[in-house]
Amino acid sequence: MLGNLKPQAPDKILALMGEFKADPRQGKVDLGVGVYKDATGHTPIMRAVHAAEQRMLETETTKTYASLSGEPDFQKAMGDLILGQGLKPETTATLATVGGTGAIRQALELARMANPDLRVFVSDPTWPNHISIMNFMGVPVQTYRYFDSATRGVDFEAMKADIAQAKKGDVVLLHGCCHNPTGANLTLEQWTEVASVLEKTGAMPLIDLAYQGFGDGLEEDAAGTRLIASRIPEVLIAASCSKNFGIYRERTGCLLALCTDAGTRELAQGAMAFLNRQTYSFPPFHGAKIVSTVLNTPELRADWMAELEAVRNGMLKLREQLASELRDLSGSDRFDFVARHRGMFSRLGATPEQVQKIKDEFAVYMVGDSRINIAGLNENSIPVLARAIIEAGV
Repeated sequence: MLGNLKPQAPDKILALMGEFKADPRQGKVDLGVGVYKDATGHTPIMRAVHAAEQRMLETETTKTYASLSGEPDFQKAMGDLILGQGLKPETTATLATVGGTGAIRQALELARMANPDLRVFVSDPTWPNHISIMNFMGVPVQTYRYFDSATRGVDFEAMKADIAQAKKGDVVLLHGCCHNPTGANLTLEQWTEVASVLEKTGAMPLIDLAYQGFGDGLEEDAAGTRLIASRIPEVLIAASCSKNFGIYRERTGCLLALCTDAGTRELAQGAMAFLNRQTYSFPPFHGAKIVSTVLNTPELRADWMAELEAVRNGMLKLREQLASELRDLSGSDRFDFVARHRGMFSRLGATPEQVQKIKDEFAVYMVGDSRINIAGLNENSIPVLARAIIEAGV
């Protein structure tokens, strides 16, 4: 029977990782995989995370099943982190998930349970796994224009025109901050206009908040999400703890469903628990306990915030250095968008041929659409990348 399976296309980023590992050249640079790295190329364990795990090791007395929807401490801590004063527990259903990807999948399953004719609007471009998941589920996808390849910023008027075509029963997927793969973000004023469009259409927003704290700060990165939550009656929010807590392998995520009333919240909470039961039964506990321990322990939370801020500022410094290097080499400001982008990623606007040339001649690896992981850079590799960009004719 298994011989009837069809070959699946390999994940392009994972394939690029394999190609990078096999490259024998000294000084090669990996800007492909979307994982935070420090200046030495290492993904460290955050101090507060390590301390939380030590506490857990000393105090835990059982490994029995926990809650089907996730532990209340984790749910409350994540709700507070994402929505702040705007959190309304009485109308918010919460689900612990297998990473941010699991939150996206469960959000789409929930929306499809509510509307079997679901259609999802996604930005062009978006994180490739968004569309891959929807295609696998058989959910129709409608793209909306987002990235202006000339300015390397948001093509906002085109975006508004496209999402205005959504209707009640549709879902509009929005990146909460640090847009992946472009790095180009909406301003708070633009979020306000997006909310107005959604109010007119009746479509439900699904916000993918994978990088809170990596852009302009914990509060600032949640501002757009909070604005939408204050304006739109029903909102889905998929959050990841992989990046801002550095616990990629613990697969810790959270789905919030903001509802119109307590009765609807009960329906949503029951449906979400049902989805967990059908998919993987109980969600992972260890990572969620790390997060709740850090967020609910004042000294650990303060240390986590300080380290997260250092990570964020380090990426901003790398952006500024790269933009400055490119300004000097090109004699123009056409690459200043790199400093304006936020988060781990920027899309350079290079052609696939230019990306190939950069890899072949300079041993700098990036995704074929010219998305680079800023966190993969350091002071020594920035001049290499800048020269490669210029000599490739980007």
